[in-house]
Amino acid sequence: MTNLSQYWIPFITIARKEVDRFTRIWTQTLLPPVITQSLYFVIFGGFIGSRVGDLDGVSYMGFIVPGLVMMSIITASYSNAVSSFFMSKFQRSIEELLVSPTPNWVIVAGYTFGSVLRGLMVGLIVFVVSFFFTRPQIDNFLVIIVFAILTAIVFSLAGLLNGIYAKKFDDVSIFPTFILTPLTYLGGVFYSIRQLPEFWQNISLFNPILYMVNGFRFGFYGSNFTDVNIWISFGMLVFSAVILAVICLRLLNKGVGLRS
Repeated sequence: MTNLSQYWIPFITIARKEVDRFTRIWTQTLLPPVITQSLYFVIFGGFIGSRVGDLDGVSYMGFIVPGLVMMSIITASYSNAVSSFFMSKFQRSIEELLVSPTPNWVIVAGYTFGSVLRGLMVGLIVFVVSFFFTRPQIDNFLVIIVFAILTAIVFSLAGLLNGIYAKKFDDVSIFPTFILTPLTYLGGVFYSIRQLPEFWQNISLFNPILYMVNGFRFGFYGSNFTDVNIWISFGMLVFSAVILAVICLRLLNKGVGLRS
């Protein structure tokens, strides 16, 4: 029990700090994504969707709901991890953790948990907001939960990795601006890759976000609305989470980006 408390207390302390941080400033962390996604519902779902029509019996508005929810989860979980960890480095509060007997894997788990919770909260709020525009159906609730949690974990760890390497504020925004955002928009949020020419379909298969969005959409509408195999998507998420966790842990063990 003593050994368990040695891990549990620092973990819950870090996680609680993360949750308190983003809930205290909820107008900056929870509200903006909801407003942004609502605009997507209006512009893409309303204006463009009225011209696209139904897709195999599902309205275009309903089709983009899983993609927009997944987009919000990705953005929120990533931004929370990278901003929180970098600010801990900038304020040198991370040094208190480094000199404590807290294992590095507990530090990774604590930051990841807080970021995952924020991503899931934002995703849930966006999903609730979607009911003001359409009535999305749910085919497999378990698949939705699994893909939402795994995606939040992957991008929380990716954000943590960015935060470890970041040396200045500009480094925090480079990856989201030039890599994450383009991959998200090209990841099948607003369309099915089956509508693309064969060459671009093959290119899209190298986009990891495509697998996350399609797996998540599978939970809503089943296999008729997925472009890739559900098990391949699941395997890619698990593999990415494990690899990112190992990398973050090794970097913390070596003190990369933490010790000058």
